[in-house]
Amino acid sequence: MNRIIKTVSLFVATTLLAQAQAPTPIKVNVAQPVSEIQPTMWGIFFEDINLGADGGIYAELVKNRSFEFQKPLMGWKIERKTFHEGEVLIQNRADKNTANPRFVSVKVENAQKGDLGLTNEGFRGMGIKNGLRYDFSVMYRQSGSPVKVHAELLDAKGQVIGEGTLTPSQTDGQWHRQAVSFNAKATEAKGKLRLWFEGNGQIDLDMISLFPEDTWKGRPGGMRADMIQKLADLKPGFIRFPGGCIVEGFDLNNRYQWKKTIGPIEERQLIMNRWNIEFAHRPAPDYFQTFGLGFFEYLQLAEDIGSEALPILNCGMACQFNSAEVVPMDQLEQYVQDALDLIEFANGDINTTWGKVRAQMGHPAPFNLKMMGVGNENWGPQYIERLKVFTKAIKAKYPNFKLINSSGTDPNGDRFDYLNKELRAMNADFIDEHYYRAPEWFLKNAGRYDSYDRNGSKVFAGEYASHTNNGASASNRNTWRAALSEAAFMTGLERNAAVVQMASYAPLFAHVEGWQWNPDLIWVDNLQSFGTPSYYVQQLYSLNKGTHVLSMTQNNQPLIGQDSLYASASWDKASNEIILKIANNNSQAQVREIQLDGVKKLDPNAKLIVMQSDPNAVNTFEEALKVSPSEKKIVVNAKTKKVSLELAPYSFYVVRIKTL
Repeated sequence: MNRIIKTVSLFVATTLLAQAQAPTPIKVNVAQPVSEIQPTMWGIFFEDINLGADGGIYAELVKNRSFEFQKPLMGWKIERKTFHEGEVLIQNRADKNTANPRFVSVKVENAQKGDLGLTNEGFRGMGIKNGLRYDFSVMYRQSGSPVKVHAELLDAKGQVIGEGTLTPSQTDGQWHRQAVSFNAKATEAKGKLRLWFEGNGQIDLDMISLFPEDTWKGRPGGMRADMIQKLADLKPGFIRFPGGCIVEGFDLNNRYQWKKTIGPIEERQLIMNRWNIEFAHRPAPDYFQTFGLGFFEYLQLAEDIGSEALPILNCGMACQFNSAEVVPMDQLEQYVQDALDLIEFANGDINTTWGKVRAQMGHPAPFNLKMMGVGNENWGPQYIERLKVFTKAIKAKYPNFKLINSSGTDPNGDRFDYLNKELRAMNADFIDEHYYRAPEWFLKNAGRYDSYDRNGSKVFAGEYASHTNNGASASNRNTWRAALSEAAFMTGLERNAAVVQMASYAPLFAHVEGWQWNPDLIWVDNLQSFGTPSYYVQQLYSLNKGTHVLSMTQNNQPLIGQDSLYASASWDKASNEIILKIANNNSQAQVREIQLDGVKKLDPNAKLIVMQSDPNAVNTFEEALKVSPSEKKIVVNAKTKKVSLELAPYSFYVVRIKTL
């Protein structure tokens, strides 16, 4: 009998101890949504850094196609059997054409193919695909007998893998455009374009161009399809463009001017990309902006992928780290007018000045632009006084147009505090906060917006990324540790969707041989691309956004690091689903029970999406999906309205539960 009593007592004690140690269930209140989640909640930010535009999403393969780089023949090599003085000259017509002053003159005497030519190296080589059509075009001018142009695609060994011949049809001494197409016979990541000249006479060439046929939506002279598809697969609510620091420029002369990026491409004035000179550890003397990808193309891209466009314009201030140059207040009108004209370009009737320009470019319907950023990472009273002029002028003409304002470069400190106070006093529509910080910062700040004013200015988390090492360095990698800390932080953004209405990771793209800043969301080479672990975290949030925030608590507190757990919940009105997001930043597995209150009936079969890996794991071209989501079904106790989750170490989960 005593043995039985002791056994029962031990069982009861063990059970009570287990119950005492079991975590309190996590509760989700489905019946009372906290706030709406905006369709723009999760978006993307594009800047022409890391060869993001030229050599990136802009599919042009020829570098320095109009000879406008600081070194006019940069990217080109003259090929010849014998030397003849003056046979290849760079001409400058700056007095007649300031937007595109230079062109090349080639003079030949009874030349055969192979006697005299020009070879272009592309952007760290040219990505050539076997069987694909390539469209070669050029603007030319000549008189007398035609000089033929033989275009050849070369592999890394100099072997011809595609060729075509262009015979100019006009010899009237005027500029004309002509094209020829041909197919590639091999795949090559480090290809080149070589031009041979045949004939007797002189031919002037400009805008020497080579595009693959497989551009996004098959548009001639368009964008690189695999890179844009990566963006479309995110289903972003907005796309912020064109930067970033390139909006400011090194100085005001180097600033981004949207009016110089529209119209015929030969009339778009090239400038140096400010990332050309920014980083001593990653020099990029061949980094320029041709603006083949301009504001029209950005607006069109946003429309293509179903995103709201968010252009950022210069506010009359250059980069304060570089030159700190500002335009005097009495000369700010031109900058303000540029902003007003951009709205007209995007939205105006075809009978307006700038709406007509848009229509002439092939888009008579308005783009329906709703917002704009004024300045990028600008700060100080000099920014506030200029911003007030912009705000007054834009709101007077377009009172419902939303403006995004800068809170500087950092998420705290005197600079941030000053701007945050001033902008809120101005009733700013959006305050743009940026944070490039260590994973620990993101974990610590998952509750950053819990105390923000629900009714004041909204927040745009415009640039953020978790850095495992010092910013921009080669040792700063896109690890799962970094991505998981972002996933944890984003639970706080979602929980506070009443305050944070837009957010975007930065930078977006990086070429493996042309990067200046690291880490980045998507990595590319000349032929392929892959998403980092951070990419898949962004995608999981965007594809599982929901329409309303739900309360998700443990012991009546939001999960912000208790047992290294971070969580948020939402309701999707369209699909009648509860969406849970939980990040386990612990080295140990954990089991949690989630109680779903305020719901009548649940589908017992739910969807579980999980990302889990070693904290130091990264994706590569060889293992592009090493750290990526997997999906399976789990069972919900429809009777008790509970679901039990086994949370693996260093893991992120999304659960979708349908209500009936």
